[in-house]
Amino acid sequence: MSLPTVTTTLLKEAEAPARVLCVGAGLGTGVQALWAECAALMPADTLVIGWDLPGHGASRPHDEATTVADLADAVVKGLDELADAGQIPSDVPVHYAGVSLSGAVALQLALEHADRLASSAVICSAAKIGEPQAWRERAELVEKAGTPTMVVGSAQRWFAEGFIERHPERATGLLHTLQHADRHSYARLCEALAAFDVRDRLGELTLPVLTIHGEQDAVTPPAAGEEIAVGAPAGVVRTRALAEVAHQAPLEAPEQVASALVEAMDAAEQAAGADAAAKEEK
Repeated sequence: MSLPTVTTTLLKEAEAPARVLCVGAGLGTGVQALWAECAALMPADTLVIGWDLPGHGASRPHDEATTVADLADAVVKGLDELADAGQIPSDVPVHYAGVSLSGAVALQLALEHADRLASSAVICSAAKIGEPQAWRERAELVEKAGTPTMVVGSAQRWFAEGFIERHPERATGLLHTLQHADRHSYARLCEALAAFDVRDRLGELTLPVLTIHGEQDAVTPPAAGEEIAVGAPAGVVRTRALAEVAHQAPLEAPEQVASALVEAMDAAEQAAGADAAAKEEK
């Protein structure tokens, strides 16, 4: 089984980067459409890199069995390649934020690659998303009929009430990615979600984690963030719930998501600095 290859996209430049933020999108969505507006709101010294799921957006298809751990490894590999090529600095903090499936990747990164990150944000996601049988059934349907079969249902699940009417161009851009996603890659990712469950590992978390959930999200409601916070050691997880937001928070509420991320990144860097200073004193 080969590791999926994910393609990265520069979402926001920084003249003298003091930090890197790597962001990911959920199943059926593209990172450019989901994150562009939120990325533009980041501080001037924050370089924002996005990555697309296999068969979505800029990433090539991957029709092999895949796990969320594989995706996390692929993200780390992609960041290493960018650093080796001099496209991102290797001497500044790297933070991660992912939505839905890439939010599951955020948890996997925090568990398996905490030494590589300064913080991780789990957005509209959970330690277990949905039920395995439902994901397997969706995989079978999409493999046979294609991703356009998911557009109507996704439009209902993804956005808070009234969002499509207020922002048709934003919603259409995201749904366009779903319609054109590779059906085999989509099916393999459904199977990855069917197998994903790290609820019994939350106590291992040590990396600062932020959870952001929409109060109208029927897929991963705010209770999913609370579950992560309760399962993790005290003080590791911060939680935020956003009103009038469903399952695509960076698109639905870019200002609020950007503000929460900056606050969490600042806090994580300050805590790391304090820890380093304390060790030096010893």
